[in-house]
Amino acid sequence: MSKVGLWGWRGFGAAVVVFMMTPLVLVVLFSFGESAMTNFPMGGVTLKWYRVLFHTGEFWNAFANSMIIAAVVAVSSTVIGTMAAMAIARMRPRYAGPWLMLLCLPVMLPPLVIGVALLVYFVRWIGLDLSLTTVILGHLLVTQPFVVLIVYARMATFDYAVVDSARDLGAAPWQVFWTVTFPIVRSTVIGAALIALAISLDEFIITFFNIGGGNTLPTFVFGKIRTTLDPTINAIATILIVLTVGSTVVALRLSRYRG
Repeated sequence: MSKVGLWGWRGFGAAVVVFMMTPLVLVVLFSFGESAMTNFPMGGVTLKWYRVLFHTGEFWNAFANSMIIAAVVAVSSTVIGTMAAMAIARMRPRYAGPWLMLLCLPVMLPPLVIGVALLVYFVRWIGLDLSLTTVILGHLLVTQPFVVLIVYARMATFDYAVVDSARDLGAAPWQVFWTVTFPIVRSTVIGAALIALAISLDEFIITFFNIGGGNTLPTFVFGKIRTTLDPTINAIATILIVLTVGSTVVALRLSRYRG
């Protein structure tokens, strides 16, 4: 490839990155702006909108709901997904492939389809009242495949000789897991849990259709956007960015396989 073509592709890549990152940068920037309008000039730097937000009871209710849902989803999807990944990793490739495709099917479907389908299932089929429980079940459907794929990728290269050795020495299956298997894959499992946490915190469509009453942070932001251009929206968005990006970065760092 010529130098002109190479620099052209680099310029195109840089333009794409700038296009994707600019809205996020502006949201964070305007959350510290003095002006109530999200435009330039900002009128100085201030924490006023964060103070206003932190004195709003509805924000804390939404924040608490998001934390409860994300924590339960992260733990549940990690436990179930890890067990599933360990079982699939023991299968022959011709059997493991179809199982992975089946478990990852929710990721391939549009969230709108999943949200409406879950709403009909919960209300019409099993008569379950919409609540945080239904939101948690909906989030599990879309977070568990990520856990399965991440842990499976690690277990696919796992040396089962150490497991067999522990079993030959008389260790029970649960002892083998906690003293041999888990210490080896611990960083991967924790990373998968943090990714599930980030996905749950940021999920809006499934939450919107299945929460019934109350709010999470994404639905709280949506409600404020529909009624007013409140500058605290930028502060909420910044908090969500910090939580999701921060947990994802830590997860990717922890789940990186080092051999």
